Amino acid sequence: MNSLSRSQVRDLMAQVMKNQGKVLPDDDSADLREIGFRSLDFSELALRVEDETGDELNFDAPGLRQIATVGDVLDFLLQLQSE
Repeated sequence: MNSLSRSQVRDLMAQVMKNQGKVLPDDDSADLREIGFRSLDFSELALRVEDETGDELNFDAPGLRQIATVGDVLDFLLQLQSE
């Protein structure tokens, strides 16, 4: 399994947001609701990570509810890759 770095996941997140006509802020503490990053965007990002790594990510709804910032998304996806 290939693992993506934090910056690679961030680049994928920026691509998802760009497709929505939005810009990913440089600040990892940016609130997802404020920047318009929705659960559907998260799903698209997770699929892109899976495509890049060639491995399926397994996550549950309670884990997703803890995600509120850009940094939370990056940390969550990096943790999933290491499981």
